[in-house]
Amino acid sequence: MDDLVVAGIPVVAGLVAAFLLRMVLKWLGKHADRTKWTGDDVIVAALRTVVPWGAIVGGIAIAAAALPLRSGFQRNTNNVLTVLMIFVVTVAAARLVAGLVRTVTQSRSGVAGSATIFVNITRVLVLAIGFLVVLQTLGISIAPLLTALGVGGLAVALALQDTLANLFAGIHILASKTVQPGDYIRLSSGEEGYVEDINWRQTTVRALSNNLVVIPNGELAKTNMTNFMRPEQQLTILVQVGVAYDSDLEQVERVTCEVVTEVMTQVEGAVPDHEPLVRFHTFGDSRIGFTVILGVGEFSDQFRIKHEFIKQLHKRYRQEGIRIPAPARTVALQQGSVTIPQQRVAEEAGEVTAARLD
Repeated sequence: MDDLVVAGIPVVAGLVAAFLLRMVLKWLGKHADRTKWTGDDVIVAALRTVVPWGAIVGGIAIAAAALPLRSGFQRNTNNVLTVLMIFVVTVAAARLVAGLVRTVTQSRSGVAGSATIFVNITRVLVLAIGFLVVLQTLGISIAPLLTALGVGGLAVALALQDTLANLFAGIHILASKTVQPGDYIRLSSGEEGYVEDINWRQTTVRALSNNLVVIPNGELAKTNMTNFMRPEQQLTILVQVGVAYDSDLEQVERVTCEVVTEVMTQVEGAVPDHEPLVRFHTFGDSRIGFTVILGVGEFSDQFRIKHEFIKQLHKRYRQEGIRIPAPARTVALQQGSVTIPQQRVAEEAGEVTAARLD
C-alpha cells in the first residue's frame, strides 16, 4: 500500500505539472498571436503538444521506478514510455518543422507560400526519422531495413514513374519560380485561372468561373504557359476604337486621354499613375482606327476596367459630337453589259442593303 502511495505522488505531480504547463503555454500563445512573426505561434503550438505529455510520461516513469516491479516488466514499461515519448516528440517536431517551412515560404516573395509540396516532404522526413529512432530504441537494427529499402527503392521507382515524375516536376516548377500559388496562368491547351496550390502530384487552378482545374505537374512542366503575374503583377490591356474620317483627331486624342485618366483614378483595380496612351494606326474602310492602352492592377481587373472605360468613352463622344461610324461598303452592280453607277451601301449587323434599279 505504501508503495502505491509513493508511486501515486509522481503521477499526480506529473498531471498537475502538465495542467499548469498547458495553462502557461496557452498564455504564451495569446501573446504570440499579437506579434507579426507567425513562427512563434508554431513554436508555442508544438510545445503545447510535447511539454504536457512529457510531464505526464515523466511522472509515470518515476512511479514505475518506485514500484517493486520485476526487471522484465520494468524494462518493458520503460520501453513503452520511451516509445510513447518519442512518438509525441516526433509528431510535435513534424508539426514544428512543417509550420516553420510554411512560415518561411509565406514570408518570402517569389517562394511558394501556400504550396504544400515542401511542407509535406519535410513532415514525412521528420516522421520517418522518428520511426527509425523508435526501432533503434527497441533494439531493432535498422541497417537491414535501410538495405531492403535501398534494394526495393528501385522497384518502387519503376512502378511509380508517373508519380515520381509529377513529384520532381512540382519541385522543379517551384524551384525555378516560374509559377507560384496566387499567379494567374494560361496554358496553351486553353486552361487558365489562379494557381491555388502545388502539391506532390498536381497543381490546382481556380478558373474565373470558380471551378477547379487539376493539372498533373508533369503536364504543367511540359506545356507552353503564360504567367500574367510575372515579372510584375500590373499589366496593360489594349482597347481598339475607331472614329469617322471627318473627326478632329486632336480632339479625339484629348477627349480619350481625359476619359482614360478618369477611369484610372475612379475604377477599383486600375493603376492611378498610368499615363494615358492613344495610338492611331489604321485607315480603315469607314473609320480611322486607334488603340487605347489601359493599366490594370492584375489580370481579373481588366474586365471591370474595360466595361467602365467603354461606357464613359461612349458617353463623352456623344457629348463632344465625335462619331463612331457603322461599317460601310461600296458595291458596283452590273446588268448585262451596262454598268450601273456605284452606290454607297450601309452594312450593319452583317446585313447589306443595296438599292434596286427603277
